[in-house]
Amino acid sequence: MQQPLFTGACTALVTPFLDHAVNYPLLEQLIGHQISNGIRCVVLAGTTGESPVLSDMEKIELFRRGKKYAGDECMIIAGTGSNSTEHAIALSRAAESAGADALLVVAPYYNKGNAESLYLHYLSIAKAVRIPVIIYNVPTRTGVDIPVSVYQKLSAIPNIAGVKEASADITKIIKIRCACPDSFCVWSGNDDQVVPVISMGGQGVISVVSNLEPVKTQAMAQAALAGDFDTAASLQCQLMPLIELLFGEVNPIPVKYAMRYAGFDCGSCRLPLGPPSPEHMKRIDAYFT
Repeated sequence: MQQPLFTGACTALVTPFLDHAVNYPLLEQLIGHQISNGIRCVVLAGTTGESPVLSDMEKIELFRRGKKYAGDECMIIAGTGSNSTEHAIALSRAAESAGADALLVVAPYYNKGNAESLYLHYLSIAKAVRIPVIIYNVPTRTGVDIPVSVYQKLSAIPNIAGVKEASADITKIIKIRCACPDSFCVWSGNDDQVVPVISMGGQGVISVVSNLEPVKTQAMAQAALAGDFDTAASLQCQLMPLIELLFGEVNPIPVKYAMRYAGFDCGSCRLPLGPPSPEHMKRIDAYFT
């Protein structure tokens, strides 16, 4: 059986800003913090990394600097999705040239393609690069819920590694596992569903909360993978109050604000997102103090 691209916790890293520009030195510190706390895989320019408001040049520089700093200690997964297939291909090729180890490609949003066009979109991207591609299904943001039948067809493509599944339908996980071969991995895209997803054959999580709790998130995922569901469930319960805070407003508004409690001032989100509401700030402050 083909080995999974990664198992356990992968952090969907925030993108740090300073005076509205990407703070690349702080990016290296964030990656170093993840590595030193047991994380061996990060996503750059994903949803949590504010991909919609980053220019292509900024994204490519994130991938280049991230991989140069991380080397072999940490896998760099580049967020290269777009609702234009042509654009996604160009950005994916640039990410590969910049040293990215793999790609995270969100479902094409707004256009609302049917099953066949979604299949052709991902097939075209996968054929354009040599590195692994992870499908990213997050229907609450994209307006599109990729059908299991599309995963089934895409699972035959050698460099399509699997899916980050962030739909609210937990039963979809088992449907994917039934329809696709074991080589097609499923990673939870929801921090509150890590243990259930792994219990149904998932390989881990692409996580927001691990920006703040990398050790605990990795321990939770690894315990579940080892079949120690008592420990995994206990850790999931311990993380739930923070997870609920981080998704009390649209991601990454709360996690970007909360990063100061991990010792990193990552700045505010770029418009059209801003800081948390004053009430939500108080709730985050109360959690950490």
